[in-house]
Amino acid sequence: MTVTAEDVRRIALSLPEVEEKLAWGMPTFRVRNKIFVSVADDDGSIGVKCPVEDRAELIAAEPEKFFLREGHDDAYAWLRVRLAALDDEEELRAILLDSWRQAAPRTLAEAHRDLRVPTTD
Repeated sequence: MTVTAEDVRRIALSLPEVEEKLAWGMPTFRVRNKIFVSVADDDGSIGVKCPVEDRAELIAAEPEKFFLREGHDDAYAWLRVRLAALDDEEELRAILLDSWRQAAPRTLAEAHRDLRVPTTD
């Protein structure tokens, strides 16, 4: 099963206080107006929040899945994810929830500490 941009939209919008807004010609998903995922239509990838110190390790471990747009992502705590390379929707859910937690205000994240993204079985 290939993960799609529609899966990203459905899962992102299921998280607390998330809204979708168009920015730079692409859909972005925000928690209290802080972007935690953007969908790039041109290359089938998404951008997600990721601590700068964790990016190199993720890219080295799975370069077919994770990457940076050089010159664009270098200075930001973001990582690109190729949707077609994800194992399944469960992996997408985990990535989106992690990114949401990084962008959400601390009080909101704490209030939803045990949050799990629902499956669609």
